[in-house]
Amino acid sequence: MIIEPSQKLLFIGDSVTDCERVKPEGEGLFQALGKGYVSYVDALLQAVYPELGIRVVNKGINGNTVRDLKNRWQEDVISQSPDWVSIMIGINDVWRQYDTPFIKEWHVYLEEYEVTLRKLIKETKPLVKGMVLMTPFYIESNELDQMRQSMDQYGLVVKKIAEEEGCLFIDTQAAFNAVLKELYSATLAWDRVHPTASGHMVLARAFLKKVGFDWNRS
Repeated sequence: MIIEPSQKLLFIGDSVTDCERVKPEGEGLFQALGKGYVSYVDALLQAVYPELGIRVVNKGINGNTVRDLKNRWQEDVISQSPDWVSIMIGINDVWRQYDTPFIKEWHVYLEEYEVTLRKLIKETKPLVKGMVLMTPFYIESNELDQMRQSMDQYGLVVKKIAEEEGCLFIDTQAAFNAVLKELYSATLAWDRVHPTASGHMVLARAFLKKVGFDWNRS
């Protein structure tokens, strides 16, 4: 596995990452990492690789866009001195364009999204061992759905940045698509955005596969 002993792994994003994590630090006792994929990643790392002592921190905040990440990046990422940073952002950047179409100042369009995300990565990459970019997703099997099409475009931007900046890339939409072949969208997320426990396990599994987690390790 590419995450090494005693390294600090920080996750940052929106409500899908947040999942009722403790504020402000997002680590420690009593479900401090929340109830979502971050807590599953931490639990599996502790259960399967206890000797590594990997420290997991959750810095997700409900409702965040990439614009919000930029405003808190110094405090919530740089000042934390992580070894690894995992970013999953973009759902609200897209969603606000659909659920509040007339409040334009809440919308983060594709150009701003790309410029801002790339800037954050360029600033951070020299300071860490590695970065993981996870695409935003929409748990909708109909690829012609308007919001799904928009979300896919933001996902392509994440893929492009990951390739150009040398980051690990996780296509979360593809991970969900595989499960959606068998399950209806509401089984994984009642609103097609906020995953059930099964949906969060899809995310955790995709992350762990990318970092070389050995699922057969005894």
